[in-house]
Amino acid sequence: MTRRSRRTDSATFKAKVALVALKGDKTLAELAQQFDVHPNQVTDWKTRLQEGAAGVFGEDKAEPEARVDVTRMQAKIGELALANDFLETALVKAGLQSAKR
Repeated sequence: MTRRSRRTDSATFKAKVALVALKGDKTLAELAQQFDVHPNQVTDWKTRLQEGAAGVFGEDKAEPEARVDVTRMQAKIGELALANDFLETALVKAGLQSAKR
């Protein structure tokens, strides 16, 4: 038996197979043979369609993006820059670091 090369199926093809599988008119083996895919793949696409179907209607809420407080971040950057300048000056005065960088 020869192995066929790996192929990538389009999202449209996967949706078509999953919808036919959801109808339940044919067995998984029949669908797999008809569409030339493995029965486990048909089951996986069917499950993914069922889990993601709510998202089509807007009910699937994705995790909200973390809101970035720009003002607070800029204040922190300024604070850290001030601390770096202070420490650099202290090291230069102590003779542990040269004045040039």
